[in-house]
Amino acid sequence: MMDLAQYLAAALILLGAGFALVSAMGVLRLPDLYTRMHAASKAGSVGAGFILIAVAIVSFDLAVTLRAFAGIFFLLLTTPVASHLLARASYQSGYRPAESTVMNDLDAEFQTHS
Repeated sequence: MMDLAQYLAAALILLGAGFALVSAMGVLRLPDLYTRMHAASKAGSVGAGFILIAVAIVSFDLAVTLRAFAGIFFLLLTTPVASHLLARASYQSGYRPAESTVMNDLDAEFQTHS
């Protein structure tokens, strides 16, 4: 049983590391702040979540498992909100999306409030 848990945890760590790698590649390759932030918040949260699940599986300790799942909960709760607030503040300060952006709903919203 211990071997199975270790193999499962190793697979989850590799999967989490893969998502973290995709997130890092997105931050490096995407054209503007908004798409980079999207890549970092989505793939980064999923990657960290998989790694925390692996920690919970391999620990065999209720306290560590509860902390790991609390970490996942707060990560999934706070990362999208923080990403949204940073993107909105960036847009309000004048940083516009890349020219390749197809839809810009905030542009119409800020023009009506100005």
